[in-house]
Amino acid sequence: MILQTGQRTDIPAFYADWFFNRIREGFVYVRNPYNPRSVTCYSLSPELVDVIGFCSKNPAPMLDRMDLLKDYPMYWHVTITPYGREIEPNVPDREEVLSSFRRLSSLVGVDRIAWRYDPIFLSEVYTVKRHLQDFEEIARELSGFTQVCIISFIDLYEKVKRNFPEAERVPKEERLFLGKEIIRIAQRYGMLVRPCGEGEELSVYGADCRGCMTEEIWEKAAGTRLIFPKRKPNRDSCACFLSGDIGQYDTCGHFCRYCYANTSRENVLRNRRAHDPASPLLVGQLEAEDQVHEMEQRSWADRQMSIFDFGL
Repeated sequence: MILQTGQRTDIPAFYADWFFNRIREGFVYVRNPYNPRSVTCYSLSPELVDVIGFCSKNPAPMLDRMDLLKDYPMYWHVTITPYGREIEPNVPDREEVLSSFRRLSSLVGVDRIAWRYDPIFLSEVYTVKRHLQDFEEIARELSGFTQVCIISFIDLYEKVKRNFPEAERVPKEERLFLGKEIIRIAQRYGMLVRPCGEGEELSVYGADCRGCMTEEIWEKAAGTRLIFPKRKPNRDSCACFLSGDIGQYDTCGHFCRYCYANTSRENVLRNRRAHDPASPLLVGQLEAEDQVHEMEQRSWADRQMSIFDFGL
Protein backbone atom coordinates (compact mmCIF):
# COMPACT_ATOMS: atom_id res chain seq x y z
CA MET A 1 0.00 0.00 0.00
CA ILE A 2 0.95 3.65 -0.27
CA LEU A 3 1.06 5.62 2.97
CA GLN A 4 0.35 9.32 2.58
CA THR A 5 1.47 11.85 5.18
CA GLY A 6 1.07 15.25 3.54
CA GLN A 7 -2.45 15.91 2.26
CA ARG A 8 -3.75 17.33 5.57
CA THR A 9 -0.73 18.76 7.39
CA ASP A 10 3.07 19.05 7.34
CA ILE A 11 4.28 16.12 9.44
CA PRO A 12 8.04 16.54 8.74
CA ALA A 13 7.98 20.20 9.78
CA PHE A 14 5.91 19.93 12.98
CA TYR A 15 5.47 16.30 14.00
CA ALA A 16 8.70 14.51 13.16
CA ASP A 17 9.15 13.14 16.70
CA TRP A 18 5.63 11.72 16.64
CA PHE A 19 6.15 10.19 13.21
CA PHE A 20 9.37 8.43 14.15
CA ASN A 21 7.73 7.14 17.34
CA ARG A 22 5.01 5.66 15.14
CA ILE A 23 7.63 4.04 12.91
CA ARG A 24 9.34 2.50 15.95
CA GLU A 25 6.06 1.17 17.36
CA GLY A 26 4.85 -0.03 13.99
CA PHE A 27 1.32 1.40 13.87
CA VAL A 28 -0.64 4.64 13.80
CA TYR A 29 -4.21 5.69 14.61
CA VAL A 30 -6.05 8.12 12.34
CA ARG A 31 -9.35 9.85 13.09
CA ASN A 32 -11.87 10.05 10.28
CA PRO A 33 -12.19 13.82 9.57
CA TYR A 34 -15.91 13.41 8.85
CA ASN A 35 -16.70 10.96 11.68
CA PRO A 36 -14.28 11.72 14.54
CA ARG A 37 -15.35 8.73 16.65
CA SER A 38 -14.21 6.40 13.90
CA VAL A 39 -10.49 5.64 14.22
CA THR A 40 -8.48 3.62 11.71
CA CYS A 41 -5.39 1.67 12.74
CA TYR A 42 -2.71 1.41 10.07
CA SER A 43 0.18 -1.00 10.32
CA LEU A 44 3.49 0.62 9.40
CA SER A 45 5.24 -2.65 8.66
CA PRO A 46 7.67 -2.36 5.71
CA GLU A 47 6.16 -5.65 4.54
CA LEU A 48 2.86 -3.82 3.92
CA VAL A 49 3.91 -0.24 3.13
CA ASP A 50 5.30 -0.10 -0.41
CA VAL A 51 5.96 3.67 -0.48
CA ILE A 52 5.60 6.57 1.96
CA GLY A 53 4.59 9.89 0.41
CA PHE A 54 5.70 13.14 2.06
CA CYS A 55 4.75 16.73 1.27
CA SER A 56 6.52 19.43 3.27
CA LYS A 57 7.68 23.02 3.34
CA ASN A 58 10.40 22.14 5.84
CA PRO A 59 11.87 18.62 5.85
CA ALA A 60 14.80 19.64 8.09
CA PRO A 61 13.47 18.11 11.39
CA MET A 62 13.58 14.65 9.81
CA LEU A 63 16.93 14.71 8.08
CA ASP A 64 19.14 13.53 10.94
CA ARG A 65 16.94 10.45 11.48
CA MET A 66 16.40 9.25 7.94
CA ASP A 67 18.20 6.00 8.75
CA LEU A 68 15.01 4.99 10.61
CA LEU A 69 13.28 4.93 7.22
CA LYS A 70 15.88 2.83 5.43
CA ASP A 71 13.39 -0.01 4.93
CA TYR A 72 10.81 2.22 3.22
CA PRO A 73 10.85 3.56 -0.33
CA MET A 74 9.79 7.22 -0.29
CA TYR A 75 8.58 9.94 -2.60
CA TRP A 76 8.90 13.57 -1.46
CA HIS A 77 7.26 16.81 -2.52
CA VAL A 78 9.01 19.86 -1.06
CA THR A 79 7.36 23.24 -1.59
CA ILE A 80 9.51 26.31 -2.23
CA THR A 81 7.75 29.50 -3.31
CA PRO A 82 8.61 33.20 -3.71
CA TYR A 83 6.31 34.35 -0.91
CA GLY A 84 7.33 36.28 2.19
CA ARG A 85 6.14 35.98 5.77
CA GLU A 86 3.05 38.08 5.07
CA ILE A 87 1.85 35.04 3.08
CA GLU A 88 3.76 32.14 4.71
CA PRO A 89 4.35 33.32 8.32
CA ASN A 90 6.19 30.29 9.71
CA VAL A 91 7.92 28.81 6.69
CA PRO A 92 11.71 28.96 7.13
CA ASP A 93 13.77 31.29 4.98
CA ARG A 94 14.18 30.13 1.41
CA GLU A 95 17.91 29.45 1.73
CA GLU A 96 17.26 27.08 4.64
CA VAL A 97 14.67 25.11 2.70
CA LEU A 98 16.88 25.00 -0.39
CA SER A 99 19.69 23.57 1.73
CA SER A 100 17.36 20.99 3.26
CA PHE A 101 16.07 20.06 -0.20
CA ARG A 102 19.57 19.43 -1.52
CA ARG A 103 20.49 17.36 1.51
CA LEU A 104 17.27 15.35 1.27
CA SER A 105 17.88 14.72 -2.42
CA SER A 106 21.30 13.30 -1.63
CA LEU A 107 19.69 10.94 0.90
CA VAL A 108 16.69 9.63 -1.06
CA GLY A 109 17.83 10.06 -4.65
CA VAL A 110 17.08 12.65 -7.30
CA ASP A 111 14.21 10.60 -8.76
CA ARG A 112 12.37 10.41 -5.41
CA ILE A 113 12.00 14.12 -4.76
CA ALA A 114 10.03 16.83 -6.56
CA TRP A 115 9.94 20.60 -6.12
CA ARG A 116 6.49 22.16 -5.72
CA TYR A 117 6.13 25.77 -6.83
CA ASP A 118 2.54 26.32 -5.79
CA PRO A 119 0.04 27.75 -5.44
CA ILE A 120 0.72 30.53 -7.93
CA PHE A 121 -1.28 33.70 -7.42
CA LEU A 122 -0.82 37.27 -8.66
CA SER A 123 -0.83 40.51 -6.70
CA GLU A 124 0.82 43.92 -6.72
CA VAL A 125 3.86 42.34 -5.08
CA TYR A 126 3.86 38.92 -6.73
CA THR A 127 3.60 39.92 -10.36
CA VAL A 128 4.23 37.79 -13.43
CA LYS A 129 7.74 39.29 -13.65
CA ARG A 130 8.45 38.53 -9.97
CA HIS A 131 7.30 34.93 -10.35
CA LEU A 132 9.53 34.31 -13.34
CA GLN A 133 12.56 35.89 -11.65
CA ASP A 134 12.10 33.94 -8.42
CA PHE A 135 11.27 30.71 -10.22
CA GLU A 136 14.51 30.89 -12.16
CA GLU A 137 16.54 31.65 -9.02
CA ILE A 138 15.09 28.62 -7.23
CA ALA A 139 15.44 26.38 -10.30
CA ARG A 140 19.10 27.31 -10.57
CA GLU A 141 19.67 26.36 -6.92
CA LEU A 142 17.90 22.99 -7.35
CA SER A 143 19.40 22.02 -10.69
CA GLY A 144 20.78 18.50 -10.42
CA PHE A 145 18.84 17.78 -7.22
CA THR A 146 15.45 17.06 -8.79
CA GLN A 147 14.09 16.22 -12.21
CA VAL A 148 10.54 17.42 -11.59
CA CYS A 149 8.81 20.70 -10.77
CA ILE A 150 5.11 20.65 -9.89
CA ILE A 151 3.08 23.81 -10.40
CA SER A 152 -0.52 24.81 -9.77
CA PHE A 153 -2.51 28.03 -9.76
CA ILE A 154 -4.48 29.02 -6.70
CA ASP A 155 -7.87 27.35 -6.18
CA LEU A 156 -10.41 29.36 -4.21
CA TYR A 157 -11.71 26.69 -1.85
CA GLU A 158 -13.98 27.90 0.94
CA LYS A 159 -11.15 27.73 3.49
CA VAL A 160 -8.91 29.69 1.13
CA LYS A 161 -11.59 32.38 0.67
CA ARG A 162 -11.92 32.67 4.45
CA ASN A 163 -8.18 32.83 5.18
CA PHE A 164 -7.14 34.80 2.09
CA PRO A 165 -10.16 36.86 0.97
CA GLU A 166 -8.16 39.12 -1.35
CA ALA A 167 -6.91 36.18 -3.44
CA GLU A 168 -8.18 35.97 -7.01
CA ARG A 169 -7.99 33.34 -9.70
CA VAL A 170 -5.19 33.81 -12.21
CA PRO A 171 -6.73 34.87 -15.55
CA LYS A 172 -6.22 32.44 -18.43
CA GLU A 173 -3.95 34.75 -20.45
CA GLU A 174 -1.53 35.19 -17.52
CA ARG A 175 -1.87 31.51 -16.60
CA LEU A 176 -0.83 30.36 -20.07
CA PHE A 177 2.02 32.87 -20.31
CA LEU A 178 3.38 31.96 -16.87
CA GLY A 179 3.04 28.25 -17.58
CA LYS A 180 4.86 28.53 -20.90
CA GLU A 181 7.74 30.55 -19.44
CA ILE A 182 8.04 28.36 -16.33
CA ILE A 183 8.25 25.27 -18.53
CA ARG A 184 10.94 26.90 -20.65
CA ILE A 185 13.00 27.87 -17.58
CA ALA A 186 12.57 24.45 -15.95
CA GLN A 187 13.78 22.68 -19.08
CA ARG A 188 16.91 24.80 -19.06
CA TYR A 189 17.70 23.46 -15.57
CA GLY A 190 16.91 19.84 -16.38
CA MET A 191 13.39 19.69 -14.93
CA LEU A 192 10.09 18.44 -16.28
CA VAL A 193 7.05 20.49 -15.25
CA ARG A 194 4.01 18.57 -14.02
CA PRO A 195 0.94 20.77 -13.48
CA CYS A 196 -1.24 19.74 -10.52
CA GLY A 197 -4.98 19.72 -11.24
CA GLU A 198 -4.67 22.12 -14.19
CA GLY A 199 -6.02 19.99 -17.01
CA GLU A 200 -4.22 19.71 -20.35
CA GLU A 201 -3.80 23.36 -21.28
CA LEU A 202 -0.02 23.44 -20.69
CA SER A 203 0.79 20.22 -22.53
CA VAL A 204 1.27 22.12 -25.80
CA TYR A 205 4.25 23.91 -24.18
CA GLY A 206 5.92 20.70 -23.01
CA ALA A 207 4.35 20.03 -19.61
CA ASP A 208 3.53 16.50 -18.48
CA CYS A 209 -0.14 16.89 -17.57
CA ARG A 210 -0.76 13.31 -16.50
CA GLY A 211 -0.55 14.12 -12.76
CA CYS A 212 2.02 14.58 -9.99
CA MET A 213 1.34 11.42 -7.92
CA THR A 214 0.39 8.95 -10.62
CA GLU A 215 0.69 5.18 -10.51
CA GLU A 216 3.79 5.39 -12.69
CA ILE A 217 5.47 7.83 -10.28
CA TRP A 218 4.70 5.63 -7.27
CA GLU A 219 6.07 2.58 -9.06
CA LYS A 220 9.30 4.37 -9.90
CA ALA A 221 9.69 5.41 -6.26
CA ALA A 222 8.93 1.87 -5.05
CA GLY A 223 11.36 0.38 -7.52
CA THR A 224 8.86 -2.27 -8.55
CA ARG A 225 5.58 -2.70 -10.35
CA LEU A 226 2.54 -2.17 -8.12
CA ILE A 227 -0.93 -3.65 -8.52
CA PHE A 228 -3.20 -0.73 -7.61
CA PRO A 229 -6.73 -1.18 -6.30
CA LYS A 230 -9.53 0.58 -8.15
CA ARG A 231 -10.02 4.10 -6.82
CA LYS A 232 -11.78 7.23 -8.03
CA PRO A 233 -9.81 10.49 -8.19
CA ASN A 234 -10.49 13.13 -5.52
CA ARG A 235 -11.61 15.61 -8.20
CA ASP A 236 -12.24 15.52 -11.94
CA SER A 237 -9.08 17.47 -12.80
CA CYS A 238 -6.84 15.18 -10.73
CA ALA A 239 -5.32 12.05 -12.27
CA CYS A 240 -3.24 11.14 -9.21
CA PHE A 241 -3.50 8.04 -7.09
CA LEU A 242 -4.12 9.27 -3.52
CA SER A 243 -4.58 6.74 -0.74
CA GLY A 244 -4.90 6.76 3.07
CA ASP A 245 -3.39 9.79 4.80
CA ILE A 246 -2.25 9.69 8.45
CA GLY A 247 -2.40 13.45 9.03
CA GLN A 248 -5.18 15.60 10.47
CA TYR A 249 -6.68 18.85 9.28
CA ASP A 250 -6.26 22.00 11.39
CA THR A 251 -2.78 21.05 12.60
CA CYS A 252 -0.34 22.79 10.25
CA GLY A 253 1.58 25.57 11.96
CA HIS A 254 2.86 27.31 8.85
CA PHE A 255 -0.38 29.36 8.74
CA CYS A 256 -0.05 30.05 5.01
CA ARG A 257 -2.73 32.46 3.80
CA TYR A 258 -3.69 30.17 0.91
CA CYS A 259 -4.01 27.00 3.02
CA TYR A 260 -6.91 24.65 2.22
CA ALA A 261 -6.27 22.36 5.22
CA ASN A 262 -6.73 24.79 8.13
CA THR A 263 -10.12 26.17 9.12
CA SER A 264 -8.75 28.75 11.55
CA ARG A 265 -5.68 29.69 13.54
CA GLU A 266 -7.55 28.99 16.80
CA ASN A 267 -8.33 25.41 15.76
CA VAL A 268 -4.71 24.80 14.87
CA LEU A 269 -3.41 26.18 18.15
CA ARG A 270 -5.91 24.10 20.12
CA ASN A 271 -4.95 20.92 18.27
CA ARG A 272 -1.25 21.56 18.63
CA ARG A 273 -1.67 21.98 22.39
CA ALA A 274 -3.38 18.58 22.44
CA HIS A 275 -0.58 16.93 20.48
CA ASP A 276 1.40 14.27 22.37
CA PRO A 277 4.43 12.82 20.52
CA ALA A 278 3.92 9.53 22.39
CA SER A 279 0.26 9.14 21.38
CA PRO A 280 -0.71 6.88 18.49
CA LEU A 281 -3.00 9.73 17.36
CA LEU A 282 -1.63 12.96 15.94
CA VAL A 283 -3.97 14.96 18.17
CA GLY A 284 -5.07 13.84 21.64
CA GLN A 285 -5.52 10.33 22.97
CA LEU A 286 -7.84 7.45 22.24
CA GLU A 287 -11.14 7.96 24.10
CA ALA A 288 -13.67 5.47 25.48
CA GLU A 289 -16.27 6.37 22.81
CA ASP A 290 -13.87 5.84 19.92
CA GLN A 291 -14.41 2.89 17.64
CA VAL A 292 -11.12 1.50 16.33
CA HIS A 293 -10.99 -0.68 13.26
CA GLU A 294 -7.98 -2.24 11.57
CA MET A 295 -7.35 -1.16 8.01
CA GLU A 296 -7.20 -4.10 5.63
CA GLN A 297 -3.69 -3.77 4.27
CA ARG A 298 -1.49 -5.66 1.88
CA SER A 299 1.55 -4.97 -0.21
CA TRP A 300 0.69 -3.95 -3.76
CA ALA A 301 4.06 -5.07 -5.08
CA ASP A 302 3.92 -7.38 -8.08
CA ARG A 303 6.26 -10.17 -7.10
CA GLN A 304 6.59 -11.38 -10.68
CA MET A 305 9.64 -10.27 -12.62
CA SER A 306 9.20 -6.96 -14.47
CA ILE A 307 11.27 -4.34 -16.26
CA PHE A 308 11.96 -2.78 -12.84
CA ASP A 309 14.02 -5.84 -11.91
CA PHE A 310 16.44 -4.88 -14.66
CA GLY A 311 16.51 -1.16 -13.86
CA LEU A 312 15.00 -0.28 -17.26
